[in-house]
Amino acid sequence: MATVRDWLQDRLGLSPTMQTHLLVTVVVIVGLWVLQRVVLAIAYRRFTDPWTRYRWRKSVTYLFLAIALLVIGREWLEGFKSLATFLGLLTAGVAIALKDPLANLAGWGFIVWSRPFEVGDRIEIGKRKGDVIDVHLFNFTLNEIGGWVDADQSTGRIVHIPNQQVFTEAVANYDKGFKYIWNEVPVLVTYESNWRKAKELLTAIAFRHAQNLTAETERDLLAASQQYLINYKKLTPIVYTNTTASGILLTMRYLIEPRRRRGTVSAIWDDILTEFGQSKDIELAYHTVRSFSNPIEGKIVGVPETPQ
Repeated sequence: MATVRDWLQDRLGLSPTMQTHLLVTVVVIVGLWVLQRVVLAIAYRRFTDPWTRYRWRKSVTYLFLAIALLVIGREWLEGFKSLATFLGLLTAGVAIALKDPLANLAGWGFIVWSRPFEVGDRIEIGKRKGDVIDVHLFNFTLNEIGGWVDADQSTGRIVHIPNQQVFTEAVANYDKGFKYIWNEVPVLVTYESNWRKAKELLTAIAFRHAQNLTAETERDLLAASQQYLINYKKLTPIVYTNTTASGILLTMRYLIEPRRRRGTVSAIWDDILTEFGQSKDIELAYHTVRSFSNPIEGKIVGVPETPQ
């Protein structure tokens, strides 16, 4: 061993103290890496659920990373035996040299402890929407929805967002607290249609697709009201009436799970087209253009009026 140390000192200029520091660093890194693999292998044999495995992998990684930083840091900065002093100097240096990474680390801490969202939640932050599929030290990852595709369906893109955006952008969580959203389907019928009958048909269709949520949503709303000031007076579907320049607007409003929104809208329109097609006194309105011929329907152009 002494020969190797002498060779390293003569050829590479590494003092015995420096060699000891390097050896401890390598041993700690390799040892923790091997220990991490062993712990995860045991956990993977016990748990087959992807979500549980993900939590184990993240927890073990963060724990061993913290241990490595403390052990290696105290080895290289052996003059600072006080843990508080070491962490204080480390924090000050990082704050000066690495502003953005530090902000991302702070954002990660906020996400972990305050839990504005978790893996599996559907969120909207800034101009991005998607399902959270991972949370790292410096960013979190979304499976993007919306954008160039209709409704809230996946685009197939994976988007990485810096953690610090949780401090600067509004975060909308589709799943936190009250896990249902209000959805509306506007239906425009002509003024000549039997709009009262159309409204009754739309109400029945809305109940057909949302009635199974009523009892469950009441329980969820009661649980959510214990944490948030949520107080909906009416949870059952309703159809509102309004008028426009092109016809009578009947708007269906109902509660739905976020991920079922597009499928439910499609099923509702299938029923609307079927039932309206069977009703001779109901017609869907659409934009039309009317032409006007002045010589036929109005005054004759170019012929002066006869004075009285």
